[in-house]
Amino acid sequence: MPALPVIPARRWYPVYREANMIGQEDTNIWWKTPPTVVKGNAWVIPRFFLIYRFFVATLLTTAFFGNWGPVFLGQQRPGLYALTCTAYLSLLVANGVMLYWRRPSSTTQSVIMVVTDILCITLLLHASGGVQTGLGTLIAVSIATGSLIMPGRVALLFAALATLSVLTQQTVATISGTSASSGYPQAGMLGVAFFAIATLALVLSQRASKSEQLVTQQELDLANLEQLNDYIIQHMQTGILVVDNESRIRLINDAAWYLLGTPDVKTGKHLKHVCQPLDEQMQRWRNNRETEPDIFRPTPGGRELKPGFSPLGETGSNGTVAFIEDEASVTQQAQQMKLASLGRLTASIAHEIRNPLGAIGHAEQLLQESTQLAKGDQRLLQIIGTNTRRVNDIIENVLQLSRRNQFRPKEFMLKAWLDQFVRECLTYHNLPHSCFVVDIDPPDTLIFADSSQLRQILSNLCENSIRHFHAEKEAILISFKGGITQASGGPFLDVIDNGPGIPPEVARQIFEPFFTTNNRGTGLGLYIAKELSESNRMRLEYLPVEGSGSCFRMNFPGTRTRRRQG
Repeated sequence: MPALPVIPARRWYPVYREANMIGQEDTNIWWKTPPTVVKGNAWVIPRFFLIYRFFVATLLTTAFFGNWGPVFLGQQRPGLYALTCTAYLSLLVANGVMLYWRRPSSTTQSVIMVVTDILCITLLLHASGGVQTGLGTLIAVSIATGSLIMPGRVALLFAALATLSVLTQQTVATISGTSASSGYPQAGMLGVAFFAIATLALVLSQRASKSEQLVTQQELDLANLEQLNDYIIQHMQTGILVVDNESRIRLINDAAWYLLGTPDVKTGKHLKHVCQPLDEQMQRWRNNRETEPDIFRPTPGGRELKPGFSPLGETGSNGTVAFIEDEASVTQQAQQMKLASLGRLTASIAHEIRNPLGAIGHAEQLLQESTQLAKGDQRLLQIIGTNTRRVNDIIENVLQLSRRNQFRPKEFMLKAWLDQFVRECLTYHNLPHSCFVVDIDPPDTLIFADSSQLRQILSNLCENSIRHFHAEKEAILISFKGGITQASGGPFLDVIDNGPGIPPEVARQIFEPFFTTNNRGTGLGLYIAKELSESNRMRLEYLPVEGSGSCFRMNFPGTRTRRRQG
């Protein structure tokens, strides 16, 4: 059973509709790198700050003009107070417009807000009687807010500007005689408070920035891990299907899609409506987890699949993970081991047999040159030559199995490739064009296979049909019919001929090595075709035909490009 992939708790992935086709590396996986930390409240704090400032300015203005506020508001210079309140509110409206359009940047707007507050509140302070009124504390709020927004030591610049403004106001008030010189200590203490608030806000801002940077980095790491998890799951050859307790699909990777042949699957859909045989297997496993799942076919003409199930969580209360493997892939792995052993055996056998076989063949050729042989002896020489070549063909076919080229699959159009194959076959066998029919529906059906090995499979099937055809060769008809249907669950190709057909008692043995009904054959043609099909993750099987004729069906693995087109 494959290891359970990492799936974040209480997180369901969407169905992936866009993916690369099988056999190609996806180089588009990207990693999120931590950018320069930009505070998430870059626009939130200025927005709330503007609301606070508008509330304070409105309160100071209505209290003055409504004569219900403190008596010291504007008592020294009422005209200056009224003009400053009007200008302050106008500037706040302009700040609101800039915040709405987010032009200029939040940093620039924050500087404008703090500087505006320092100047306007200082003027209101001067018009109301100086630092004794307590309006200077409003500047402290602006400095603290600006220090949280602005990076670096700009907060100290705000504190210095506010201190200079308050001291300047006190100096002007002292010179004009509206305030005594005893107000300097109070103004100085207010300046010290400004610097203390700015320093404290600067420290808090730096700590908050580090904490936010750490949180951002952790979020990026989690996002990268999640994306890598998605990438691995989607590019596994094993199909992954996750369902909840109600058997509704929550995740399906591309491998499961083309194995089940369900291009219209969506999250939330019941498994029974997608693949009833798999749902029955899962329900049987849930009732008794000791039950070994059986091999099934998602559709009557589909490929054989081997399921495996694993619970999500200790009790399985979070759902079930289904692992789906193509039985042809499992067979292919066993086949590779068998071919490795066969290769070592055939290499030694070929060396031991070919030397005496070559001597027999050479002696046969020398005897044929003799003019003194009787007719009976010539007939014996023909038998020797025929069987020598037959043994040599058997050795060549067996060596061909052990020397098989590496499997190099690619995606290509089935119909265009078949048209080229038919032209080559017509030339090689010297047959008329009427002997072959190609019918692929839809015409743009894509398959995923090794084209050279597929050519060898079809060549073996066509040669087998031609060899067993008892009438004139011009009367033979070989049809290639295929495409994609709802029942096939994926691309398929039928090779149908109008020959005598294969008896049922013989059909069970046709894929066995060295089995033949023709004394001129080696009995390895269909066996090699079967082996090559399994190497390409295809299923080759014989289907009986009513009346006369033979039909060999090949089911190809699906392609993810077809999924995008669907």
